[in-house]
Amino acid sequence: MVPRIRILVTGSTGQVGSELCRYEWPTAVEIVSPCRTELDIADPLAVSSYFKKNEFAAVINPAAYTAVDRAETDDVTAWRVNAIAPAALAKATRHANIPLVQISTDYVFDGKKIGPYREDDPICPVSVYGASKAAGELAVRTGNPRHVILRTSWVYSAAGSNFVKTVIRLAADRPQIRVVDDQIGCPTAAVDIAAAAARIALSMVADPTTPNGIYHFSNSEPVSWHGFAQEILRHYARAGHKIPQLEPISTTEYPTPAKRPANSVFALSKIEQTYGIQARPWKSALAETFPEICDKAKILRECE
Repeated sequence: MVPRIRILVTGSTGQVGSELCRYEWPTAVEIVSPCRTELDIADPLAVSSYFKKNEFAAVINPAAYTAVDRAETDDVTAWRVNAIAPAALAKATRHANIPLVQISTDYVFDGKKIGPYREDDPICPVSVYGASKAAGELAVRTGNPRHVILRTSWVYSAAGSNFVKTVIRLAADRPQIRVVDDQIGCPTAAVDIAAAAARIALSMVADPTTPNGIYHFSNSEPVSWHGFAQEILRHYARAGHKIPQLEPISTTEYPTPAKRPANSVFALSKIEQTYGIQARPWKSALAETFPEICDKAKILRECE
């Protein structure tokens, strides 16, 4: 009988977590994805107790508080989920001598750099969300030597709240949409993040000497939010829908409680050289995932 490789995945209802749960894992892998009532990862005692009762080969932690603007006033919850939880998981996985893959964000940077961000660039978060995720990174780095921190950006999927679903919703309601065009980054399909995280976790399970550290991953080819919206609306029109007028605006014309990085573009060479993970263009990823996202957005709209 083939021994089971049990991998704990947190945040199973979120964008990356849900994709990890439906990823085509090798037959020997068993994914365990407890709900919050079964395991509160932000409760260190609960995490310790859970790991005493269950054995795992690795942990992937995409769970996060991602309401960027709300975090400015709900900072306690943001820090609990984004910093305390990774610290608890790092401690538990270190004691179990197993690897931890932590999903992080472009928001650990201030976005002022000219050119793509490398993994060794200094972090400088400018929001509560970014600061809490940076603290989570530090907790993982210091808490378990067998770790990979996978930073990503502009995540979207059929699950949860994201820019693609917002544009679809607004397109159905408004004759005009205004979107900022002076923030650039790389939209990233959650399904691709899940595939990258899975590949890394399996490599770390198979070979304890697999390099740890921080890695950047996103889909390739930078674009502005406005350019991203243009492509979303192009697919929306091809699906037979009437599309609104799209107006480019500056960040100053669209003030938000939390500051956003003006530049969220990542250098992707390290993850390709180390793990052989190649990023596909974001337009290709969007074309593949758009039908499901559009269907989910339609269902949610009909339920309102």
